[in-house]
Amino acid sequence: MQAFHIVGPAPLYTNSFLLISEAKHAVVIDPAASCAAYEKILTEQGAELAAVFCTHGHYDHVGSAEALCRKWSAPLYCEEADLAGDEMYPLTRADRGYPEGEEIAVDELKFKVWHTPGHTAGSVCLLCEGLLFAGDTLFQGSTGRTDLPGGSPRQMEESLRKLAALPIPRETQVLPGHGDFSQFGWELDHNWFIKQACR
Repeated sequence: MQAFHIVGPAPLYTNSFLLISEAKHAVVIDPAASCAAYEKILTEQGAELAAVFCTHGHYDHVGSAEALCRKWSAPLYCEEADLAGDEMYPLTRADRGYPEGEEIAVDELKFKVWHTPGHTAGSVCLLCEGLLFAGDTLFQGSTGRTDLPGGSPRQMEESLRKLAALPIPRETQVLPGHGDFSQFGWELDHNWFIKQACR
């Protein structure tokens, strides 16, 4: 697997990721950057886009989702709860949602999906080969906001408690929607929000 980190535009600098399988099939997670940013890597690597995964539907995480999917005829994954078609949630449709606990395979890349509402009603986290794509559910030492439309402090607490109980290896790298990366074990030991949720 090849993994690329692409940062979206200012002022939010959303973390976005492009993974390429050994067979040169690619997955974009949270397409916050321009289409050109992803297409440049796809062209350089001789890869084809196979799917776009959105961890949630906020505008800063889905900016080029529809354009990428249209150009590459790739399926778009996003939960229906986040498809409002407004300024905050611009997507109006997705090809698929995420059944709880589903494993989505793209060649050897296998993505385990868990629903983690709280930041939005349709938030999910995806685990693939030691990488936890946490969206805006979990940040380094913090968590996503719950005061925006669709947010819920109670659901966020439940989601953090759920994540803490999952059999995710401590050395798993946590790749959040914004900010620096960390390790899952570090979050379990030092993230105040997880510790409060698990009291």
